Amino acid sequence: MNNETNTSPGKNVLVEDYNNNYKEIFKQTPDFINNIRQTSFKEFDLSGLPSKKDENYKYTNIEAAFLGAYKRQFSKQKLTIDVNEVFKCDVPELDNYLVLVNGWFYEKEKLLTKYNNGAIIGSLIEASKQYPEIVKKYYGKNLTKQKNSLSSLNMAFAQDGLFVYLPKNIIINEPIQLINLIVATEELMVQPYNLIIAEENSSANIVICDHSLNPQSFLLNSTFEVIANKNSKLEIYRQQNAHDHSVQITNTFISQKENSFVNSVNITLNGGTVRNNLYVELNEPHAINKSYALWLADKNQHFDNNVHVHHLSPECESFQLYKGIVDNSSTGIFSGKILVDKKAQKTLAFQSNKNLLLTNDAKVRSKPQLEIYADDVKCSHGSATGQLDEDAMFYLRSRGISKKESCQLLMQAFADEVINKILLEPLRNEINNLVEKRLRGELSRCNRCKVNCGQ
Repeated sequence: MNNETNTSPGKNVLVEDYNNNYKEIFKQTPDFINNIRQTSFKEFDLSGLPSKKDENYKYTNIEAAFLGAYKRQFSKQKLTIDVNEVFKCDVPELDNYLVLVNGWFYEKEKLLTKYNNGAIIGSLIEASKQYPEIVKKYYGKNLTKQKNSLSSLNMAFAQDGLFVYLPKNIIINEPIQLINLIVATEELMVQPYNLIIAEENSSANIVICDHSLNPQSFLLNSTFEVIANKNSKLEIYRQQNAHDHSVQITNTFISQKENSFVNSVNITLNGGTVRNNLYVELNEPHAINKSYALWLADKNQHFDNNVHVHHLSPECESFQLYKGIVDNSSTGIFSGKILVDKKAQKTLAFQSNKNLLLTNDAKVRSKPQLEIYADDVKCSHGSATGQLDEDAMFYLRSRGISKKESCQLLMQAFADEVINKILLEPLRNEINNLVEKRLRGELSRCNRCKVNCGQ
């Protein structure tokens, strides 16, 4: 790569910050993580921030997103609020949750809990100290093939994050919920690293909710590493609901072994610039991955979803359904790739992107891709972008339903195909309610807290 690609003002600031503060950063974590930090920093320093010359970032200006005067917290800062007082979950069945504030856990009692069944849930930093043999076995191991410069940046500066360890044969019925909360009184960059490990025959539901309590600009660059071992089952749900001054980047890496099943649903309700990267590796036979996403963009919001599913073993299945509703002058991006190795015979893979444009100024760019080296497969992909169905609209209007309500019903029906993939009924009902409010223009980023802060 040339210097023009590797160097940008945003990158230079990050490199300087790391060099000036690495001692403070290293104080937070044991040596084996700090060694990974050093390797990741060197990788980031070499590659730099993705530019628009990179085909995967052609329509999203990540370099510009990093130009804010962001502060970084290299250690825990004193909180000026009681999180339990300002944030309440509206779903009683999900009222038992962990809270990550600006990338750090602030639990009053325990940062990490080991349950009677052997499951360990809580702070990743605390887990790296109490159970180093578990964390060291998995931390960063599945990112080497697909690691990008943004995840390298995250691993260099990584703060705290959610740690979930499910021992062999353990099934957890109660959802594990993480509230990833940004409370910023100044421009802030937050970089949590989360690690989810499901051992053989284990099962759990993971719920992640990204929220912000203040209108201040922030940049969230998060990484989720998910390991699904033999016969394990994971349901992963994520809701993104921040404000228009936010930049949200998620890097999710899922590695699956024999007969594992991972179902993930991502709902983006609000945000300024959102970039969601999903990398899936199906490493052993009969692994199944299903990925769904719904994004609702308006004003000048920019939502970009990038998916890469790699079939490395025979008789695996993958399914992708990504849908967007784009209004005003907003932009929606979908880039999805299914890569089937020569040895991955009898692969079943499906990819679909569907978008609704509500105005002439709204834009969608879609790039579904198949790259197949095996000769005994069933794979398909497709993309469709258009406006609300005129025949369906006429039918509803002829039944006495107003134009506004007809639009609402058609948009809700369009969104329901993804929402219905949320198998947790209380969460599905709540998301359905939030999407309905969002489509009516009634949902602001503040509706989940008691803080009366203006847009």
